[in-house]
Amino acid sequence: MPSGQPLVDASDIVKSYGTVSALSGLELKVMPGEVYGLLGPNGAGKTTALRILSGLETPTSGSVRVVGYDPVSQRIEVKRRTGYVAESAVLYESLTPREYFEFVASTRELDDRVKERVSRLASVFEIGASLDIPVGALSLGTKQKISVIAALMHEPPLLLLDEPLNGLDAKSSRILKELVLLHTERRGAVIFSTHVMEVAEGMCTKIGIIDGGRIVAEGTMEELRDLSGRKGSSLEDVFLKVTNEEGFIAEAVAKLREGGTNGPG
Repeated sequence: MPSGQPLVDASDIVKSYGTVSALSGLELKVMPGEVYGLLGPNGAGKTTALRILSGLETPTSGSVRVVGYDPVSQRIEVKRRTGYVAESAVLYESLTPREYFEFVASTRELDDRVKERVSRLASVFEIGASLDIPVGALSLGTKQKISVIAALMHEPPLLLLDEPLNGLDAKSSRILKELVLLHTERRGAVIFSTHVMEVAEGMCTKIGIIDGGRIVAEGTMEELRDLSGRKGSSLEDVFLKVTNEEGFIAEAVAKLREGGTNGPG
């Protein structure tokens, strides 16, 4: 079981954009050795939460500590200790991957030992032939691999992964999953946001379901099943139950059936 001080400790986090509330009292604690699955409907606040933890967004109110630091007042310290993969890769498209990795290493004040790790990760993800091609000319999948390598290259204690499997083929997805598990074996922690319930169910040691800007259910798979009264159910069933979307699904299916009884052709 995870022990020690939490790598993420967020309390009563509120984030508002004018009259729109993205987070409304988010509570989140992630311990060393955990793969924490952050799940929720579109617009529930997942990406906003990860951006706050990475120091890219400032909360309207609340308390946040990431690896012991405040991501608002100690942003540089947080960035040195986290690796963030955004839902959509944001890269300098005029740079080559090699130049981009060198840029990231310089901003994090990493020594030359990082070059060996980047080389190893580039080999594992099979992008060696693309290292000197401008990023703008590369495929979506290769860009995602570049984002993943940049997040892992400094071996941070905390990984913040927002839909990290986007654009990756089956082989690369499996490699990333193995890297995540290896990271937690070494007492790091991962927050893994995904819409793929099977991935979350198979990888995550703890799951938090966010809806309306706050965690509405949290625990292991068995704890979530108990909480929802759905013993033996899949994570998808539990998710629809606790987010109150089961009724919508039933209504949608009924409307589809009302469309006619004729079969194909």
